Amino acid sequence: MNGSQIKSRNCKHIYIELTINDWRDFTRRELAVLLVLCMALVGMAGAANYMYEKANVKGVGYKNVETIIQTQTGLAGNKLVEKESGSGNVIVEKTEIEAQREAEPFEYTQNSEQLSVSANQGFNTDPQYLWCCPDYINFTKEAEFEYMPVSYQTGTYDQKWIEKLCVQNYYIGAVVVEMYTHAEHLQKNTEVKTRKDCLWGPRYLSASIDKEMPECGLCTGALEANFNSNVIGVAHIGWLSKDVTTNSKGRHPEYGRSLEDLTGVFSIEKFIQLWGNDTCGDVQVDWLPCI
Repeated sequence: MNGSQIKSRNCKHIYIELTINDWRDFTRRELAVLLVLCMALVGMAGAANYMYEKANVKGVGYKNVETIIQTQTGLAGNKLVEKESGSGNVIVEKTEIEAQREAEPFEYTQNSEQLSVSANQGFNTDPQYLWCCPDYINFTKEAEFEYMPVSYQTGTYDQKWIEKLCVQNYYIGAVVVEMYTHAEHLQKNTEVKTRKDCLWGPRYLSASIDKEMPECGLCTGALEANFNSNVIGVAHIGWLSKDVTTNSKGRHPEYGRSLEDLTGVFSIEKFIQLWGNDTCGDVQVDWLPCI
């Protein structure tokens, strides 16, 4: 195997070239490190960048569901966390979740030779694609629950219904929250869409590119939500808007906040629209609900 070469390239545009002169030149520790590295690259190559789930549940008993989705690691991208639990009658529960994330795009280049090499390797070299990677989460849920204690061979379950939803968009510094607790009856229709939008303008089509300073007026992302519910219990609905950049003291200035807490029997209809700018196109959630 003298002079042999091992080459690997995965879907996230990672390329590694390793020249091996003789396997006997490696110690056991070095071979172990090489094995771990190869396993990590295989895991990265197999990561699911597109996620979709559709569920339809009916029945009587105890139900506990937790969903966590993020499009980027750390405090970045779009994030969704949902928690649902309770005992009793699940009259209807239809949930649909769609999310897509992409690795960081290629740096835009005017080097035709480099673009040609990338094209030959199977990459999309359209300049608009290089700067516009899909990054979004779409969430839709229709549900109706009635509380009552239930007993099975595994035990007795006695918990009023809890429904918690939090969606964050770090591209524009926006978050929405919908939460119901101690619910004896809950009927809800929820639709939330959060996304990153492309930054387009004359500056991005020139040789001088500055990704960190988008032109004024360009949309950087959007978070939209439509809540329609009837609840006997406790409800909490709110939204928050903060600057994505920090001030001189390292804090993110807050520009808007809305909180609503309800206890009792209520019918709730609320539409929330948080955009990175007023040029984000059309609203993508149903803004005209039935009354």
